[in-house]
Amino acid sequence: MASPPPPLLLTLVWAAALLWCGGCDARFVVEKNSLRVTAPVALKGAYECAIGNFGVPQYGGTMVGVVAYPKANRKACKGFDDFDVSFKARPGALPTFLLVDRGDCYFTKKAWNAQNAGAAAILVADDRDEPLITMDTPEESGRVEYLENITIPSALISKSFGDRLKKAIDNGDMVNVNLDWRESLPHPDERVEYEFWTNSNDECGPKCDSQIDFVKSFKGAAQILEKQGYTQFTPHYITWYCPEAYTSSKQCKSQCINHGRYCAPDPEQDFSKGYDGKDVVIQNLRQVCVYKVAKESKKPWLWWDYVTDFAVRCPMKEKKYTKECADGVIKSLGLDHKAIDKCIGDPDADEENPILKAEQDAQIGKGSRGDVTILPTLVINNRQYRGKLDKGAILKALCAGFRETTEPTVCLSEDIQTNECLENNGGCWQDKAANITACKDTFLGKVCECPIVKGVKFIGDGYTHCEASGAGRCEINNGGCWKETMNGRTYSACTADGCKCPDGFKGDGIHKCEDIDECKERTACQCKECNCKNTWGSYECGCSGGLLYMKEHDTCISESAAAQVGWNFLWVIFFGLAATGIAGYAVYKYRIRRYMDSEIRAIMAQYMPLENQGDIHSHPHQIEM
Repeated sequence: MASPPPPLLLTLVWAAALLWCGGCDARFVVEKNSLRVTAPVALKGAYECAIGNFGVPQYGGTMVGVVAYPKANRKACKGFDDFDVSFKARPGALPTFLLVDRGDCYFTKKAWNAQNAGAAAILVADDRDEPLITMDTPEESGRVEYLENITIPSALISKSFGDRLKKAIDNGDMVNVNLDWRESLPHPDERVEYEFWTNSNDECGPKCDSQIDFVKSFKGAAQILEKQGYTQFTPHYITWYCPEAYTSSKQCKSQCINHGRYCAPDPEQDFSKGYDGKDVVIQNLRQVCVYKVAKESKKPWLWWDYVTDFAVRCPMKEKKYTKECADGVIKSLGLDHKAIDKCIGDPDADEENPILKAEQDAQIGKGSRGDVTILPTLVINNRQYRGKLDKGAILKALCAGFRETTEPTVCLSEDIQTNECLENNGGCWQDKAANITACKDTFLGKVCECPIVKGVKFIGDGYTHCEASGAGRCEINNGGCWKETMNGRTYSACTADGCKCPDGFKGDGIHKCEDIDECKERTACQCKECNCKNTWGSYECGCSGGLLYMKEHDTCISESAAAQVGWNFLWVIFFGLAATGIAGYAVYKYRIRRYMDSEIRAIMAQYMPLENQGDIHSHPHQIEM
């Protein structure tokens, strides 16, 4: 038996659970997914189940299987090899979802035994009538060697639903179910916001090791997503405060900063050796400030570099968990360590630290997100992730948070999901000749959406029909219209308004346009002397007896008449131009002459009386008597 923890540690744990939010009502939200029964008819419908906090939930996806309830070892606390039972599905058969009863051993033990027996998922039926709870990992996880190897998803179902499933199976009914995680995470837009609640302690056993390993393995993907603007990441750290009655105690002073306001448990759970809880709090604060300063420098992804480098260069086991070692990492990343020190503030001050106060406030659940009480916790689009910290599992969960068709390329890679457009084109419209399809692969599945190709938008329902529209439509597969080349001449039915056979052809304009025989239908060369010859898309008309064909009048005339008509026409033009020139010259001369006469008369009037002016009598000195 392990020795009981010190009384203050119990007090701090109690404070963490009840007092850290300042007396508010703690609210833990059980994250759920959907379970839909498709057979038998009596059970058909949708049911809620609680996602276990271990294994790999298939966020964004679904699983179809058959429920099996074992005849022995129904609580799955022993390996099924002891009972010579296997639940591995045969080739071509649906996978098995193992239904077991709650009780007698850890949830994780049940899942591990079910996985080893070949089950694809485990359903745990509650043994009491109560609201659904979250199945968590055991506190003494350091002793559970298999914990990180559990990969099947798990779900807790209510007692009443479990009883109905058992009854149906005992009656010989085949129970088909669909586990659905597609709506377990919100996916409202093209950017995913997520938080990682962690700590800088590296001496808490397998949980701390898994956190460090996760950060190292996920760093590359996280930084790419952040740099390209697909995600917005924020790290957070859980802290507690010491109850007022203990703030002056030696233990509280060693575990807390700012006079008991911000505390962390002792890393080794031994107050007499190693680092103290306050060392963890200060390093947590430093990591928050690294993120804050990096974000102000528009490089928030440097947090991942700092945390991974610090874990390698400054471990507790080597007694390097110090400010000096941390400053060396900060400087190597080109960050301003003075700005980070200013952000940290004075840990000995008897006042609130604004950064850590904000962290405590952020622990309180808002909206659909409950309080953060499990460490570590990943929050994606304001919903807490449940499952193991595994790079592939977390990446799938993030991909489930994007609005469909906006996810980055990494979410559509083969190691993340299958391309549903590869099989029967996803049931969508396609033009094989032009290699155009309406099927668009998404992380959640696929959508049938008419595409945009080379700037040309296709319109239609996406399933049975898509048609190019707008300007440039004829550049894409000729707009889906008829087109043919013969004898070096090409005709197309594609127009800006649709498919219409060109002049000289008839048909639907899409599949076929046939040449019109203008000669046969007597729409050309109708004069008595005309000879008509049909050509592809047109016709040729000639005249017999040496006559000349005039297309404008659809008539035949002799060459001499044509010549005479031509010379007469030229003479008419010549005399017309000559007459116009003479008339123009006469008008010009007349206007010039008239203008000159008026100018001369005006000048002469200034110097002598003209005949048309009357006598002028002047009496400059006349005085009236």
